[in-house]
Amino acid sequence: MGIEVPEEYGGVGMDTLAYSMALTEICKADASHGTIMSVNNSLFAHGILKFGTEAQKQKYVSDVATGQAIGAYSLTEPMSGSDAGTMASRAVLNEAGTHYTINGTKSWVTSAPYANYIVLFTMTAPELKHKGVTAFIVETDKPGFKRGKKEPKLGIRASATSEIFFEDYQCPVENRLGKEGEGFKIAMTVLDAGRIGIASQALGIAEAALEASVRYAQEREAFGQKIGQFQMIQQKLADMKTRVDASRLLIYQACLAKKQAIATHGRYSLEASMAKLFASETANFCAKEAIQIHGGMGYSKELPLERYFRDAKITEIYEGTSEIQRMVIARSLTGLR
Repeated sequence: MGIEVPEEYGGVGMDTLAYSMALTEICKADASHGTIMSVNNSLFAHGILKFGTEAQKQKYVSDVATGQAIGAYSLTEPMSGSDAGTMASRAVLNEAGTHYTINGTKSWVTSAPYANYIVLFTMTAPELKHKGVTAFIVETDKPGFKRGKKEPKLGIRASATSEIFFEDYQCPVENRLGKEGEGFKIAMTVLDAGRIGIASQALGIAEAALEASVRYAQEREAFGQKIGQFQMIQQKLADMKTRVDASRLLIYQACLAKKQAIATHGRYSLEASMAKLFASETANFCAKEAIQIHGGMGYSKELPLERYFRDAKITEIYEGTSEIQRMVIARSLTGLR
């Protein structure tokens, strides 16, 4: 749960490449478990390690990295997804300057039904739109916090997701993450790391679909020969393998870019977006082709292919849709907004 977290905060202290490789292997078996791992490392811990105080790191990151607690990340609202500047939730500082009163609803929060701590983004100056977003670390056992029902999702069903509600929730000022108005910058910086995690998750799904397809092509016979001898099956396998390996290289490039960005205090948005875009579309492509290669058996719940198919779709949506990734890539190239 804390592969990238430094040892001083209870983690293993490994780099992003090691984290990506481990996440990929886990997601080959079950993408849902990889989602929990990705949120803890990339979205929750990464933001606090980069922007938090020493006290915040010691209190919140250590608990999550050692498995004593579960972290979550909450940006999306019912009417605010990719456009964070339209959030309806509010955080108002009291006259004494000691606490923020938080009110509002957040949606699609991964691990929310069980999370002990949540990195929350809400408006402190709505007139400034995205420049008025501020980040907080909230504890879910305090008055004013409520969890909604678990979402009945298409895929990654072993990873629980729900809405969360704040009603006059009192958040101490020392739990603000960064300065007022820095929330959008923090959210986007954290999402760069998160996109490497989702790309790695997608790669794991794609690899599982490919491996199952290769085995079936070697074993299944039709018209007196192995189906892997048919050119149409060979074409599918070749396309799947090429996309899987290309995805892996894009992910490794993003891992290297992140390592360099840490040293230079820069960003790696371009590389992270390219990796997530291509790997997520590869996962969906491979899952679809795997079902086609397996024929009728591919449509059966007795095989894991239908789970790969369902799990793959979310990788094109969360932590930035494929359309958002293309926008980030194009803006990085042109400098135009």
